[in-house]
Amino acid sequence: MGKKGKKSKKPLKFQRFDRDRPYLNVLDFLAEEKTFLTIVLVGLILAAAVTFSANAAMWLGFFFAAYAAVANDSIQSLGTFIESNRARQWWILWLYIGGIFIATVTISFILNDGDVTYQRLSSLNPDGTKAFPHPVDDLGKNFSFFQVVAPLVLLILTRLKMPVSTTFLLLSVFSATSAGITSVVTKSLSGYAMAFIISFAIWYISYNTIRKYFKSRKHHKSWSVVQWIISGALWAVWVMQDGANIAVYLPRQLSVTQFLIFTLTIFAGLGLLFYLRGDKIQEVVSKKSRISDIRAATLVDFSYVILLIYKLFISTVPLSTTWVFLGIIGGREIAISLSRNKKGKKHKRKARNLIFSDFGNAMAGLVISIALAAAANKGIRQDIFDAFSSLFS
Repeated sequence: MGKKGKKSKKPLKFQRFDRDRPYLNVLDFLAEEKTFLTIVLVGLILAAAVTFSANAAMWLGFFFAAYAAVANDSIQSLGTFIESNRARQWWILWLYIGGIFIATVTISFILNDGDVTYQRLSSLNPDGTKAFPHPVDDLGKNFSFFQVVAPLVLLILTRLKMPVSTTFLLLSVFSATSAGITSVVTKSLSGYAMAFIISFAIWYISYNTIRKYFKSRKHHKSWSVVQWIISGALWAVWVMQDGANIAVYLPRQLSVTQFLIFTLTIFAGLGLLFYLRGDKIQEVVSKKSRISDIRAATLVDFSYVILLIYKLFISTVPLSTTWVFLGIIGGREIAISLSRNKKGKKHKRKARNLIFSDFGNAMAGLVISIALAAAANKGIRQDIFDAFSSLFS
């Protein structure tokens, strides 16, 4: 019997949004993400169970934060490095970046008497109180449920490919008052604006030169060496800035045992991250204009690391490196779209949509962070209530 009359069987897919039957989209999402949703559900149950034990809550929150923070922030500190080194074996990238991480936190641990955050968590409020006190050591209280589940919220947003600020989401729930959050937001907003302007100026002024010399996909081998050096420096500075987002669950001065658990846990998490090649959040970087070109990736990372170093030494107030990164990427995309000679507005519209999408996600993360912080801390709830009262009085 010939092929005539046979019907090809194709699996049903519900990838496009069905306006008439929206439940199909929900079922499709649940089926696709059932493993991840199961993990989140188990995490929520565990978080509820350990809130009565300070030690168990501390370590569970830390383990959640260790992977959630690194997974989300991979787009800014490691995203371009992963994207431009897809041809290399994942374990080589892991050992390089993991080795830099171990060296960076070890230096802080030795120089700052057990503090692995380069004193990011030692900043004070205007009244002299600690901006981010440890619930147990500083306040003599237990961890709240919202403090423990904050990394799970970050994991969900990461799964949705939203480049939200881990600094806002994780540090906000530990802030005793709104003053700590305000200082971080102010520093981060200035970082975003500065990054956007500098990145726009670099790419707009030098676009024709860059386009001329980067036109060929082939590049000199020295670019790989330069990129690895700059990416390593960027990762080290990122650890100095954002290591606090993970260590905030642990005592401000770690014992040797606590330091080993902290270091080896994140080292293993980095291995999983590289094995998954950045996972879904990596698409935020992959869809940007020619970012897989190692030379373009190196220029992006170079401008990024310079800004982070500048912000690092201004003050010990934590900074949202995510917002700085989005400013750099945003300025670059707008500059490229304005510099192109192609007719039509398609590429300009695409660049604008990408920028608004990324910035909108970052703002959504800020709103969620404030909501979690208010749920976790009575002082912040009171500050928000007082602010609205004065606004409408």
